[in-house]
Amino acid sequence: MTYFIFYALLFSVIISGTALYLTRSRWIPLLPVPDYIYHRLPSSFAADLEAGLSSSQFDIAANVADGDTRAGLDQRAKQEVRKIMKSRRVDFDEARRIYTEQRFARNNIGPDGRPRDPKFVSFS
Repeated sequence: MTYFIFYALLFSVIISGTALYLTRSRWIPLLPVPDYIYHRLPSSFAADLEAGLSSSQFDIAANVADGDTRAGLDQRAKQEVRKIMKSRRVDFDEARRIYTEQRFARNNIGPDGRPRDPKFVSFS
């Protein structure tokens, strides 16, 4: 009796899984996807400018005006800066500062830009 229940359940899971897989193009677009899971990042300086990834301190309008065809700002850095902007509710300049300080800290560099290595020698 227990084998019958086990096999019936296994068969129904296989059939349901196959049906869902074959019809995924119909039901996947109906699923609600939260904003924070996926956000397409701009891939040119013009798109970066439109997305608000520019300020008076970090002006990329000259790149757009000159017709710069490069891919724009670094994708990973843009993701991190946008995440900081959303989570801490700060503007672009402040988020960029926070991101830079975090990168410095990961690489054992102080917020002032000097290495924290005790063997570091500087001649100025």
